[in-house]
Amino acid sequence: MSTDPRHRLGRIGERLAGEHLQRLGYEILTRNHRTRFGELDLIAFDGVRIVFCEVKTRRAPGDPFESLHPAKQRQVRKMAALWLIEAPNRPRASELRFDAIGITIDATGRLSRLEHLEGAF
Repeated sequence: MSTDPRHRLGRIGERLAGEHLQRLGYEILTRNHRTRFGELDLIAFDGVRIVFCEVKTRRAPGDPFESLHPAKQRQVRKMAALWLIEAPNRPRASELRFDAIGITIDATGRLSRLEHLEGAF
């Protein structure tokens, strides 16, 4: 694991986001799936839909969603399309959705806010 504080912060946020999705009844299909276009943070399944979840983590008072711009959204869609092609054993789903989970960590390193935007893009 990287010793870069930004990477550690990102991994903490991804862990918290995964736990959140599991509490909602989602099965986490994969974490940190690498493609030639980048990395998909979380891919989850709720029995009906596959959800590609982009996780953004910031220290307070930052806005986790400030970097979820149209270019990033296009990148995530490309990575998702590639995963769908390359994952033959994935569950079949009638829907696909792109969510974003924003995690804010306070100065003491504790979760300050978790915001889940279903169908964010």
